[in-house]
Amino acid sequence: MSVVATFQIEFRRFLDPAGHVTQPLPPFAADPQNLIPLYRMMVLTRTFDAKAIALQRTGRLGTFASSLGQEAVSVGVGSAMRDEDVLLPAYREYGAQFWRGVTMTELFLYWSGDERGMDFSGPRHDFPICVPIATQVCHAAGVAYAFQLRREPRVAVAVFGDGATSKGDFYEAINIAGAWRLPAVFVINNNQWAISMPRLRQTAAQTLAQKAIAAGIPGEQVDGNDVIAVRHAVEQALAKARAGGGPTLIEALTYRLGDHTTADDASRYRDAETVKAQWAQEPVSRLRTYLVRCGAWDREKEEALEKECASRVQAAVEEFLAIKLPGPEQMFDHLYATLPPGLQEQRAAAVAFAPRAAAGQEEDHG
Repeated sequence: MSVVATFQIEFRRFLDPAGHVTQPLPPFAADPQNLIPLYRMMVLTRTFDAKAIALQRTGRLGTFASSLGQEAVSVGVGSAMRDEDVLLPAYREYGAQFWRGVTMTELFLYWSGDERGMDFSGPRHDFPICVPIATQVCHAAGVAYAFQLRREPRVAVAVFGDGATSKGDFYEAINIAGAWRLPAVFVINNNQWAISMPRLRQTAAQTLAQKAIAAGIPGEQVDGNDVIAVRHAVEQALAKARAGGGPTLIEALTYRLGDHTTADDASRYRDAETVKAQWAQEPVSRLRTYLVRCGAWDREKEEALEKECASRVQAAVEEFLAIKLPGPEQMFDHLYATLPPGLQEQRAAAVAFAPRAAAGQEEDHG
């Protein structure tokens, strides 16, 4: 017997959990001042996150998916992309979306059940939040194929969770991306949990990055709590894809510090000591510690940033709450060019019932 193929998966990290530099920094990170925008966006994302949960608890948002502890993944991805690239997010990539121009008001609208929140005023070509698991990975391959056919120097960037790598959509997408050398970057936001299913029970693979090997594309693992590592890996993958070098799979190792969503209670399947230990790894304090050590950040700047973020989030909340809710006809008006007769009747009934429902005059269906 002879060996016909071998592979290895590299792990990339620049800042350890204590905020110490572990290897020479990439050019963009050489000046600590260049890292402050990344830090500011991570803090804004966390402030938004906390307010969204508070709004859900008081009945003004529907179910909300928190990104607590995963801010470095989304901010690293968003800050590496060019405006003309296309982001295909799952439902925890708020930092990337904010970086690219999606507003907090739009995301509040979406999580309140108002689909107008996905009609982004900023990145018009970016895809809406994808709740079905892994379907956006196939969409990314299609977008990348369009870029290739048009000879456009643009890249499709799909972000998805570790659970998505167990779905057929994921394998099909990375396979065709590799076969056709599509300009795509696939980022696994590996927060260790697919709702209540731990990473180790989702797959027998030692890493998720090695799943790229079967598709014939490069795969690497980065510290997803180190925003420098995430941004550098994504920047390199984007440059390669833009130059015709084909796709890359990046596994960003992080941890979901909160519940899966506000409809979940993670304390039922996770022990508190594990979560407590993971807080020592989290990305915001890691970068802050480094910036303070460099003399680029201090308590006064931190307090000013906290006030600024709170003010911006509150302004977005007030704007969101002032927007009039859509009528029930919205559920029907964007489905067909011509609504079928059966749905026309349903639309009429919904419109007629809406005023009574709003006034609390619900009919007795018993």
